[in-house]
Amino acid sequence: MTALRTEQARDVLRITMSRPEQRNAFDAALIQELTEAFSDVGDVRAVVLAGEGKSFSAGADVEWMRAAAELSYEGNVADARRLRMMLEMIDSCPAPVIARVQGHALGGGCGLVACSDIAVAAPDTKFAFSEVKLGIIPAVISPFALAKIGASAARRHFVTGERFDAETALRIGLVHELAEELDAAVDRLLDELRSAGPEAARHAKKLVLERPDGLATERRIAQRRTSEEGQEGLRAFVEKRDPSWASKSSS
Repeated sequence: MTALRTEQARDVLRITMSRPEQRNAFDAALIQELTEAFSDVGDVRAVVLAGEGKSFSAGADVEWMRAAAELSYEGNVADARRLRMMLEMIDSCPAPVIARVQGHALGGGCGLVACSDIAVAAPDTKFAFSEVKLGIIPAVISPFALAKIGASAARRHFVTGERFDAETALRIGLVHELAEELDAAVDRLLDELRSAGPEAARHAKKLVLERPDGLATERRIAQRRTSEEGQEGLRAFVEKRDPSWASKSSS
């Protein structure tokens, strides 16, 4: 039984967690399948990460957590490393990643949201960094969550583990948009991504992740301006026409 469903249509890869009865909670199989799915997304324009059923992801699976409690310290380090590798694979995915979030995003589910470049949530979604309620901490997801919500919000939500609503998630920067019609909102974002240069979008993501210094920024913009895609985009702007990739996306 697979815990994941992947579908590619045109230039979009859709990766859907498919454990609706468990609210798409993590177990070893799902972690491995997500790692593999994000290890090679090809040349797609975007990846949409979703959860089947009523919830995006309720975090850790009960049975997986029960098994972890029986592991030695070294076994727990190895277990946590697999989770970290999955999150890093999503975070560093070369294509922009859109999270389509509904129902619940708890614990590691919040980590998935934090690893995504763009997160769109239903207005009634509930969130929580709930690890402290189990006597543990959100250690593995913390680098990604801190990058999204900052230390101020983390100092509250990490230590209380309280549930918070989608409006709060929007205010602290965990999600970027609330939408009653999630699929329509995702489609609008995909249209925006298709209007960007395919290579430029990937380089722009790297710019955010790598945060180069001043000298490196000079080299990066020069590289993009002199690239084939950059030249086409600049010419199209001057000539008041659509760039070539826009016409390809609409075909």
